[in-house]
Amino acid sequence: MAANDALTQVDAFLAQWQESEARPKKAFMRLRDYVCGRATCNLEFSARPGVTYSLRAKHANQSTRPLFVMIDVIDDDPTQRWLSVCFYAHMINDPDELGEYAPEGLFGEDACCFDIDGYEETLLAYVEKRIDEAWEAASVK
Repeated sequence: MAANDALTQVDAFLAQWQESEARPKKAFMRLRDYVCGRATCNLEFSARPGVTYSLRAKHANQSTRPLFVMIDVIDDDPTQRWLSVCFYAHMINDPDELGEYAPEGLFGEDACCFDIDGYEETLLAYVEKRIDEAWEAASVK
């Protein structure tokens, strides 16, 4: 899916999302903008209301994996949404061990996922560094 198509779908989703006090919507928008700042990034948006809304980013050079980061909005309770940001475990480091290791948790491969309940500056900056690492790993052909 073209980035513009995915972003149009994301914008429609964001328009109906009522922000909670923890501000997970603001956190999602920050991470979306951070990922979209890359010129050679392909995006896909998958909406499964009541389950997840998933923004998946892939480096244009990637050929063997469908993404380098997946930003999921967990929608089991639309009034209390939260984020799960997942990476292939081998593509990032987690020096502060803030992520959760998920064996075969991302398309059958080991993953490292970060749960974000709301807008927390320190955690978001940490996850952005993981996005940079995954982006760099994905850029190698």
